[in-house]
Amino acid sequence: MPKQVDYESRRRRIAEAVCLLADEHGPEGVTMRDVAARAEVSLGAVQRCFRTKEEMLLFAVDHVGERITERVRARLSSSPAQSAATALGHAATEIALLRREHRAEARVWLAFVAQAAVSEPLAARLRTSYAALQGLLARLITEAGGSGPAHDDAATPDPQHEARALLALADGLTSHVLIGHLTAEEAEDALHMHVVRLWERLPAGRPGRTA
Repeated sequence: MPKQVDYESRRRRIAEAVCLLADEHGPEGVTMRDVAARAEVSLGAVQRCFRTKEEMLLFAVDHVGERITERVRARLSSSPAQSAATALGHAATEIALLRREHRAEARVWLAFVAQAAVSEPLAARLRTSYAALQGLLARLITEAGGSGPAHDDAATPDPQHEARALLALADGLTSHVLIGHLTAEEAEDALHMHVVRLWERLPAGRPGRTA
């Protein structure tokens, strides 16, 4: 019988090879031939999975974004009893890619962001990834303020607005750690302070309220 090929597994394997090469040479330096060699598959196998280099790069961006999102969800589900504020802080830390074991992933992500400045298809794919992460943070912020008053309050932070700011902070801290402007510990402190201040502005975090 003909050998059955798990194309989805092969596509992920190729995406990992793309990330390794993008970390070494930048996305513009990645070639399908080099990817085939790094993934230990034939060039024809790569071409059967992806018609063009651009298609391959777009899949790799999705792969990294999904990996970050899944790690955030795993971190949250591993401690279901944690407070909403703690969950929000954990999610932001995961998104910022501050841990040493995620440093290569951070370099690859920022390399894709830089390339997206001159590639609209890549920029569009990154916007989709950022929108998913912003939505996740907005949900956590909404849950964090869930025990507050139900009426409208002009002083109550808007979840989408605050999620956008928190995502931008986490993303910026990734760069600052990579270039050595901040240590990972200093970046974590900055995130923690931002989340604490946000929590204090939420209905559930105000005096007289409980989380």
